[in-house]
Amino acid sequence: MKRLENKVAIITGGAKGIGFSTCKKFVEEGAKVAIADIDEKALEEAVKELTELGGEASGYKVDITNRDSVEGFVKEVKDKYGRVDVLINNAGIISDNQLDKMSYDQFDKVIDINLKGTFNCAKAVLPYMIEQQAGSIVNASSIVGVYGNYGQTNYAATKWGVIGMMKCWAREYGKMNIRSNAVAPGFIDTPILAPIPEKVMDALKKGIPMRRLGTPEEIANVYAFLASDEAGYINGAIIEVSGGKTL
Repeated sequence: MKRLENKVAIITGGAKGIGFSTCKKFVEEGAKVAIADIDEKALEEAVKELTELGGEASGYKVDITNRDSVEGFVKEVKDKYGRVDVLINNAGIISDNQLDKMSYDQFDKVIDINLKGTFNCAKAVLPYMIEQQAGSIVNASSIVGVYGNYGQTNYAATKWGVIGMMKCWAREYGKMNIRSNAVAPGFIDTPILAPIPEKVMDALKKGIPMRRLGTPEEIANVYAFLASDEAGYINGAIIEVSGGKTL
């Protein structure tokens, strides 16, 4: 039997990058995947590719900062599949600057998507998980959320914040067999790193004990584990996936 056989999983920001790798991993493990993303074209392509792989996937254009958009989407998923077993709060953005140069708009946008969006999605799935007396919520944090990083006041605030929310949910709903955890990736090889000059990237890799960037698939593997029954007694944990960057 596959690890996520017959589980219904919502994956936000699932049309590209780590999110799409997570969708692929989940359908390979037998899950029915509902992809939430703001990019309609990427959604169509993602659903097509997952379907061609033999997976069951559906795509939904969702603005996670909009409560009505999120609640309507989650209800559609529940009506379609009959349950919601997993929420992977993967969607997020960066908009970097030093504090003295960071605009209020930069700060607000990152907070709205990364922090408020995570809150909106968890709040929307929770009634269904309570009804089932089962579920797994996984928040995408970052080593930046735990240790900070130059030029990322807004991002670090959100990624620390999603850990705090997760720990509250773990305490509040663990008794209902609803587990909440967080994954804190390090530097992962995605297009978001493309603008970094080669010289800077080489220095970055030298600061990682494993001397390489992580892959989206390596993050997806941890998401899949935490979503599965194999992680049935893991609640309120932060799993760092960084190649030892923070040592």
